[in-house]
Amino acid sequence: MRHNLTNLCLAMAALLLVTGCFCRSQRDTSGTRYDVNSEPPAVKPSPENESQTSPSSRIVRKEDRGDFVVETTSSATSRFREIDGRVRAEKLLERAADRLNRSLALPYNILLRARECGEQNAFYSSKDRSITICYELMDRFHRTFKGAGATDEKATERMFDAIRFVFLHEIGHALIEAYDLPITANEEDAADRLSAFVNLTELGEDGVRAVFAAADAFAIESKQAKPSKRSLAEEHLLQEQRFYNSLCMIYGSDPDKYSNIVSDGYLPQERASRCEREFRRTVDSWMRLLEPWRKS
Repeated sequence: MRHNLTNLCLAMAALLLVTGCFCRSQRDTSGTRYDVNSEPPAVKPSPENESQTSPSSRIVRKEDRGDFVVETTSSATSRFREIDGRVRAEKLLERAADRLNRSLALPYNILLRARECGEQNAFYSSKDRSITICYELMDRFHRTFKGAGATDEKATERMFDAIRFVFLHEIGHALIEAYDLPITANEEDAADRLSAFVNLTELGEDGVRAVFAAADAFAIESKQAKPSKRSLAEEHLLQEQRFYNSLCMIYGSDPDKYSNIVSDGYLPQERASRCEREFRRTVDSWMRLLEPWRKS
């Protein structure tokens, strides 16, 4: 991956420059299809949801008592040293924290970390109120896409697309706890839906590509091992379920634009018929929950 460091870091910059919660120019949207190598167009919020983004006299704005704060970590080993050095030199986490802090109020500080962890993971920790993205998980995504036939350059690009989805998933956990949000079902699914909501309505083409990449990673990994008793008992949904949920969110955001997700057999028609409503309800719900904490 070393000769792709320039592309890698440009992708990391796109990952970390966030508006509203973690941006490329719009292009012609005709004939858009779901494909591993496609670059989907930007998706705009539906007109039905515009009223949810407008200030309301009934909204009581929350007091801002905290910030997203970047925690400096020790240097990575030689395996990740170049990535680690570039992340530090470009101050990518610091720039992300700045954009987040200009968008959202917090009741307390939340730490942001990107580091070598010793495990393939990304997680929110309630203990120290921190979000950690592990270099090992980035490497795993790269190997996943490379093993599925992508070139080294394409695997690197898709790796960072998928990591954007994962980062926003962890932001979801952090905000659910910080804002004491009511979650009436599985929190892991709620965090996935926050990530899809922000990606599809706020981050334009990069965001759409992130949800596609995550869906593909879920699909590839689901074929590598049968569900175990442990995975079935976990709070996370099965990778197959996360794959279909992600595609449902994309299709529901614009059924005409992404019609081939159904016509080519990626998403069953029985589920697809409910996706537009499912997407609208997800967007409406998260907009209402986050509105008191938005700074503008």
